[in-house]
Amino acid sequence: MPSHTDLPASAQTAYAQLFDAALAADHVRSVADLSGSFASKTVKGRTYWYYQCTQPSGALTQHYVGPDNPAVRRLIKGSKQPGALAALEPLIHVAHALGCATLIPKHERVLRRLAEYGFFRAGGILVGTHAFLACGNMLGVAWTRPGLTHDIDFAHAGRAVSLVLPSTLEVKTAAAIDSLTMGFLPITQLAGKSGASFLNPKEPEFRLDFLTTRHRGGEEPSFHPQLNVVLQPLPFMEFLLQHVEQAVVFSREKAVLVNVPDPARFALHKLIVYGERTGSYRAKANKDLLQSASLLSYLWAHQRRTVTTALEDLHGRGKGWTSRFAVGSLALLKAHPDLEKAEGLAMALLPGRRRAKRKAAKTTR
Repeated sequence: MPSHTDLPASAQTAYAQLFDAALAADHVRSVADLSGSFASKTVKGRTYWYYQCTQPSGALTQHYVGPDNPAVRRLIKGSKQPGALAALEPLIHVAHALGCATLIPKHERVLRRLAEYGFFRAGGILVGTHAFLACGNMLGVAWTRPGLTHDIDFAHAGRAVSLVLPSTLEVKTAAAIDSLTMGFLPITQLAGKSGASFLNPKEPEFRLDFLTTRHRGGEEPSFHPQLNVVLQPLPFMEFLLQHVEQAVVFSREKAVLVNVPDPARFALHKLIVYGERTGSYRAKANKDLLQSASLLSYLWAHQRRTVTTALEDLHGRGKGWTSRFAVGSLALLKAHPDLEKAEGLAMALLPGRRRAKRKAAKTTR
């Protein structure tokens, strides 16, 4: 079975505690989490306090705190205590020691910087192999063959999925990437416009890709005004970007709260994508099939309803969807025949296969 090993109960508890703490830290940050200091100004004989801090972009800003009084002085004294983000470190160490999957530090650094700029608050979603690793921690399993990747894939639903977000929310995504000073440059299209990927020339495999849904057949990358980044439209992405969940991803030192796809939709979308591929591209799809097989083998045994619900949605989307999904499902069962042993899974993936077999049997009689 392509599958997984169950994480011990202690590891699952450690991840749950880290997730809760990361969620709280994301909403309740104090001045102790900011890079800055208090400064006082005296105006007409009276002292006023300001907090001077460096924004993620590197700009220095001042925020008015209040006049010098006992309450403000208590705030200043309390700010010297470790902040909410620092409190995550011991939980991270425990989760890692107990077997939860961790990220490469430089990958975590990219995610954390985008989070600081508000990318995930604005509906940004982590997809690809990093999301697959996050799903393992969420489900309480360690993947037997997680697969390695040097690129990080992000997505945003665009206009395909409605998100309740402030109309004034703006995220300077490109500026966030530039502020990392990691050498990322936007890949330029033939027309001279910036594309939807960022590449480090010194590490060509280390790239950042920004994806979205295809709207009315448009395939050209388009600039997203609220995210301030170019997004590459891909077909069938809307299925992946519905019912998004939150997860915490982490290196051995830092943690980031992100959005990730629903695990069942993630697994089924891999099969749709496989069916969309042609020629040599299918030869590169083994990783997609492995990730789909790993997720489905777990979900079918433990959370079957999530798979059947996603399948009902998929099968109701029309022939273009189901035909590609059938191609991917056949390839999945061929590459991972042990999935046939999971009662009812093969028939759920290919509801027409039994009818085809019956028809063939009648024909030979």
